Amino acid sequence: MAKYGEGDKRWIVEDRPDGANVHNWHWAETDCMQWSKDLLSKLLSDHVILSGEGNLFIKTKKIEKIEGEAYVNVRKGKIIPGYELSLLINWEGEVKDSDGKSILVADGVVEIPYISDENADEDPDIRVIVKDEGPIGRRLKDAFLIKGKEFVLNQVRVYVDAMAKGGPAKDELEVKKVNSNSKVVGPDVKVKAEPVVKKVEVKEKRMEGFKTIKMTEKFSCRASNMYEILMDENRWKGFTQSNAKISKEVGGEISLFDGSVTGTNLELQEGKLIVQKWRFGSWPDGLHSTVRLVLEEPEPGVTVVNLTQTDVPEEDRYGNSTVVENTERGWRDLIFHKIRAVFGFGV
Repeated sequence: MAKYGEGDKRWIVEDRPDGANVHNWHWAETDCMQWSKDLLSKLLSDHVILSGEGNLFIKTKKIEKIEGEAYVNVRKGKIIPGYELSLLINWEGEVKDSDGKSILVADGVVEIPYISDENADEDPDIRVIVKDEGPIGRRLKDAFLIKGKEFVLNQVRVYVDAMAKGGPAKDELEVKKVNSNSKVVGPDVKVKAEPVVKKVEVKEKRMEGFKTIKMTEKFSCRASNMYEILMDENRWKGFTQSNAKISKEVGGEISLFDGSVTGTNLELQEGKLIVQKWRFGSWPDGLHSTVRLVLEEPEPGVTVVNLTQTDVPEEDRYGNSTVVENTERGWRDLIFHKIRAVFGFGV
C-alpha cells in the first residue's frame, strides 16, 4: 500500500478543489471563533440606540470581551453549529437639557452571559449596567432597556441564523456543491455532469433517518394513578430527582430532566391517553418526536402502559448515532423502573 502522498492522487481521499469529500459526507470542522468575534463586533459596535428622544442620546461603543468557543461541523451534508459565548458590550449615554447642554454623560455595559446553540430558539438573558446609579443614570439605563435591548436581541438573532447556515463554512459548502456537479474522467479532464432526471413514484411517506420506539410495561396500580404520576410535576421530580414543569392542559408546555427534554401536550384523556411532542436539547434544531402513552386497565389494580414514540432521529446534532438506544434506555431505566421503585408498583 502506498504511503500518504505517494501513488496516483486520484485515489487519495483528501479535501481538494475537485470536491473529493463528495456532498460533504465526511466529518469536517471549521473553527468559527474569530469569524464570530468579527461578525458580532460588526453587528453590535458603534450603533445609535437613541438620538434625542426625550433629550437622551445612547449608542453602543465597542465589544469589550467575547469569550467561549464557536465551530461548525459538517457531516453527511448536514450543518451542525456549536457555540457557547459570553459578551460584554460597552455603551455610552448622555442627557441634555432643553437648551442642548449636557447634564450627564454616563458609561455602561451590556452583559450577555450565555449564547448557545442549545438555546438557539430562545433569546439569551441580557443584563444592562450603568456606572452612574443616580437618578439620571437610572433614566439612561431604563431607556436602554426599552430601546436598546430589542436591538441587541435582533443582532444576536442575526448571528444565530448565520451560524445555522454554516457560518464561515457556508461559502466553502457552496463551492463544493458547484464542484460536485463536475465528474473526473482522467487526472486532468473534467466533464460537466448532465442533470439527472429522477422518476418520482407516489409511495407511502417514510421518514429516513428516523426510528420508532415501542414498549409495553405493566404496573400494579390503577390507570388513574399512573396518569397522575406522569402528569404531575411534583411526582415527576420525586421519582427522577430532577426539575420538571408539566402543564395539564392541551397545548401546554412541558420541561423534563432539568430542561433536557421540552415539548407540548397534544392530546390528553385523563386515566387513558397522553400524547405529547418531545425533543431533546441535543437534537438538531426543529426536530420533534411524538410520544403516545396509552393506559389500559385489563383488571382492577393492573395497568398496562403502551408507549409509542415516533420520529426519533438516529443522530443528534453532534453526529452521535446512539439517540434511539439512549431514548429507549431512558424510558426503561429512568422512568418506568424508577416509578416501580419509588411508588411500589412492581408486578
